[in-house]
Amino acid sequence: MASPASRLVPSLPRLSPAALTTGSRSPWRSLRTPSMRWWSAANLVSNAGTWMQLTVQNLLVLQVTGSAAMTGLSLAVQAGPGLLLGLLGGAAVDRWPRKRTATLSQAGLGTVALVTAGLVAFGALSVPALLTLAAVTGVIATVDAPATALLGNDLVPTKDVPSAIALGSAVHSVGRLAGTALAGVAMVAFGPAAAFVANGLSFAFVASVIPFLRLIDKSGEPGARPVTAEKPAEKTAEKTAEAEPEGSDGTAREGLRYFMRRPRLVALAAITGLGAVFGRNYALTLAVLVTGPLAAGAGAFGTVSTALAVGGIVGALLAGVLQRPSVRMVAALAGIGAVLQIAAGLTPTLALLIALVIPMAVVESVSDTAGTTVLQTDPPAHMRGRVLGVWRSLSTGWGLIGPPAIGLLMELAGARAALVVGGLVIATAAGAGLLVHSRRTTPATPAVSLTKATNAPKAPAAQAPAPLAAAA
Repeated sequence: MASPASRLVPSLPRLSPAALTTGSRSPWRSLRTPSMRWWSAANLVSNAGTWMQLTVQNLLVLQVTGSAAMTGLSLAVQAGPGLLLGLLGGAAVDRWPRKRTATLSQAGLGTVALVTAGLVAFGALSVPALLTLAAVTGVIATVDAPATALLGNDLVPTKDVPSAIALGSAVHSVGRLAGTALAGVAMVAFGPAAAFVANGLSFAFVASVIPFLRLIDKSGEPGARPVTAEKPAEKTAEKTAEAEPEGSDGTAREGLRYFMRRPRLVALAAITGLGAVFGRNYALTLAVLVTGPLAAGAGAFGTVSTALAVGGIVGALLAGVLQRPSVRMVAALAGIGAVLQIAAGLTPTLALLIALVIPMAVVESVSDTAGTTVLQTDPPAHMRGRVLGVWRSLSTGWGLIGPPAIGLLMELAGARAALVVGGLVIATAAGAGLLVHSRRTTPATPAVSLTKATNAPKAPAAQAPAPLAAAA
């Protein structure tokens, strides 16, 4: 007879390794879980609110300060905690209950948005208050980002995590389009404070949904630690992510040490970092290419941006069919994207550029989903928050380095050369990585003399492949 606890969460059959690569390949398969449907709806509302605020925020900062440099400083202050405190935020996510952490972080972000709305409405938003609120938002986000990412994955079986991540990407894109459109309406009808109020309420909506989400018990899946049968299923599912194995100290330093000793994670960081610095800065590189060498106007760049958005959504849908992405896949996609980037740098016409931009965005979106899936499923459950914390620090760093570096390269060599050189760097690194990987996974065939075969000692067993080869 089924226990009351077993009725809280639908039970999952024990999955064999083959089961992870079979089954439905629908990009929407993660929506079969009711909690994921609620989570996606909440995220759509939240993303729309966030983009409403972001659309208005920079204009508001310019009005308050009258300085473009101060606008950039406010963005840097908000991003700074991710660079400096990302690992500590990830460690907190590993230590604290996932649902409670995400609820509190969402409530905190909503509170900051509503406080900002009040200051804007009463004309009391000063530069010190603006920078303080930006810093507080950045600190909360160091916990909120890994908590919400891992919570979404806890709502579906492991084999459906790529679908959940791809769905999140599609929701982000739709929310961005909706939020940007609604921002103009809200600003005209109610003033700039309305965008901050809407964002605050969107965070409140997410926080109200989280307590009712049901986490999937993944204890029956390969690699999961056994759980005690008498524990309630909902408690078991959440405790699985929190439990520290014997010998683990739960510190941020342990998370960094784990990351650096995991070759596939280091390789993923290397190829993604190169892509972030020498590619992907298309809002900058393609804008200069379109308005410079191609001699088109701002409207033409708007068309290119639309093509990028369309390609991103298509890529998210394609990425949803992935079930076991790998670092090798990410490297291969980086190489393909680099070749397309080189072609874009050499293109003679705007029409050809637009035709290249769509597959560039598709490849980027699929690669992002594959890499994110590796990050969120490769580490053991008790280490995933810290791994995402390390990743947040790294991604913030190369996000700050990339635009100035590629901008300097364009100043020195021009937009076309920047795209071509950047593509060559990425393609060379991706190709070298794939070559090294193939050599490490190809077993050596020992040469045995036929004349001495009967007297030769027995050949030793082939050695196990290196960690990177085995993992990827």
